Amino acid sequence: MSIRVGFLGGLGEVGRNCAFLEVEGRIAMIDCGLMFPEEDMWGVDLVLPDWRGLLEQRGDDVRCVILTHAHEDHMGGLGYFLRECNVPVYGTELALAIAAGRVEELGAPKDFRVTPAGDWVEEGPFRFMMIPVSHSVPEGCGVAFDTPEGLVVHTGDFKLDPTPIDSRPTDLPAFARLGERGVRLLLSDSTNAEREGVVPSERTLAASMRSLIREAPGRVIATCFASHLHRVQQIADAGLEDDRYLAFLGRSMERNVRIAGELGALDLPEGRVVAVDEALELPPHRALIVTTGSQGEPFSALTKMAAGRHRWVDIDPTDTVIISATPIPGNETSTSRVISDLMRRGARVFHGRNAHVHVSGHAAAEELKILLNVVRPQTLVPVHGEFRHLRAHAGLGEAMGTPEVLVLEDGDAVVIDGDRTVAERGTLDAGLVYVDGSGVGDVREELLAERGRLSDDGAVVAAVAVDYDTGRLAGGPRLVSRGFADEDGAVLALASEAAAAAADAFADDYAEGGPEGLEAAVKRAVRKAIKSETGRRPEVVAVAQEV
Repeated sequence: MSIRVGFLGGLGEVGRNCAFLEVEGRIAMIDCGLMFPEEDMWGVDLVLPDWRGLLEQRGDDVRCVILTHAHEDHMGGLGYFLRECNVPVYGTELALAIAAGRVEELGAPKDFRVTPAGDWVEEGPFRFMMIPVSHSVPEGCGVAFDTPEGLVVHTGDFKLDPTPIDSRPTDLPAFARLGERGVRLLLSDSTNAEREGVVPSERTLAASMRSLIREAPGRVIATCFASHLHRVQQIADAGLEDDRYLAFLGRSMERNVRIAGELGALDLPEGRVVAVDEALELPPHRALIVTTGSQGEPFSALTKMAAGRHRWVDIDPTDTVIISATPIPGNETSTSRVISDLMRRGARVFHGRNAHVHVSGHAAAEELKILLNVVRPQTLVPVHGEFRHLRAHAGLGEAMGTPEVLVLEDGDAVVIDGDRTVAERGTLDAGLVYVDGSGVGDVREELLAERGRLSDDGAVVAAVAVDYDTGRLAGGPRLVSRGFADEDGAVLALASEAAAAAADAFADDYAEGGPEGLEAAVKRAVRKAIKSETGRRPEVVAVAQEV
């Protein structure tokens, strides 16, 4: 009986991790992540996998969602998915608790089922087990599926940290036991496949964090991903050792810290956590503020501080800022800008390029080879990463003698049927779905291109009044520009003449073409005149009004 694994996101990109396993005509989703917009995605808030085609054709066949861990790129789109497909969601206690906030904000239904690692769970035709892995968030897991075609193993995001903060290392013995049974297909994290050696343990940051905070002359403002609770713990421990009080700033940071504290995933002593306004009343050398904004997000607390626009925190030369994260691809420019703005205000800023304040949560090449040696899969499909990461991971698999290695991308699938493993390329709808405000999927590529032109060269609106009976101009053209460089109005004057000529030329065809045809003619004329004169291509809008 054949099984099928399809990929709707996360292959060939960083983010939007979303795959599915099909067994006996039923479907189990593996993660429902999101991606933050890149710089050319004008006005977009979030980017989701495109599961619309799957749900339209096979929505009744989806039985469940399984979350590997509590990072936005794996569970941030869950609420949007559940609004369209109400099915049970399996995951660890922390992953479900953090995901719940997002789901509830969207008003989506939720049937959450806490799944202890190491226990086999049955849901319809699916039998699966969560496997503990070390990552940059507590309770990360891989998932093993026991299918009619053999074991399918998904590592989730992982590293082989020998001394993790929560004393919960990647369960290599569990992976080895699966390997002894025989793993038919391994889906494995590829983010750091190009990096040689091993990733340092999270604990190696402790000494550096203690030193930076101890030597800080005034306040310390530290930022990391709100879900990186191991890092939050390390920062907090260093601050407490320096006799500082802790304050948390940013909605996602405050929520995650509260949830993690309630579940025992964070250990923060009572009486040492205060509100931000209380922290600001303390002597500066007694305050440590942990905030959002590690990626230079435009509306995050740290970005507002850097720009001098935060309602509570004003950066001064006695402040020390620790940015304990590396930029996600696409966020490099915004993160660099925030660092420069903070320094411009006099703050000392420490980040991954000038201090040991960050280690990755993803396995490097030697760790990936260790896992491959333990699991010994028949087929390896690298997942989670840009194409170069997938290709590098594939090279490791080939060097290790893995019998079959498939480099796939979003929209591809792999089918296992008896002795055959077949890659299906481009068979799934797997485009980008943009979230813009409350709208989901109503922003198209053409609209983004239009917004790009607006940002580059501005806009010109050409309005004309036309006689209903004759098709001749009755008023205008009147041209108005926004964001278009034309100080003396000479370019718009030339464009106005071109618009008038186009309208006159169109009069004989007005009875057939109507206002829409006239608008098209005026738009072409204005665009051509401006390009000829300036080489620029503003967005041109033409409006024809019959009188």
